[in-house]
Amino acid sequence: MPRTVDEILQHADELAARFESYEPNPADELDTGAVALLRAAVAERSQAERHLIEAIRKAREAGLPWSTIGTFVGTSGEAARQRYANKVA
Repeated sequence: MPRTVDEILQHADELAARFESYEPNPADELDTGAVALLRAAVAERSQAERHLIEAIRKAREAGLPWSTIGTFVGTSGEAARQRYANKVA
């Protein structure tokens, strides 16, 4: 890592030269539409997980056993407890 002003300026010149001579490889480019869809899907999944955790918290407060919650989330009661107990406490 450059330390002196001269070293910093030299490093900046090297970076600028690299930037100016950069030729992108089309094979390395990402499809922006696919990336946007993926980002949106991840955000939706995150929101759905928060919604599910809140629903499980309410279910536990209402006295539902883990076995019933597990049935609704598609697992055993023990698996549901292991996955969500520390998130709803």
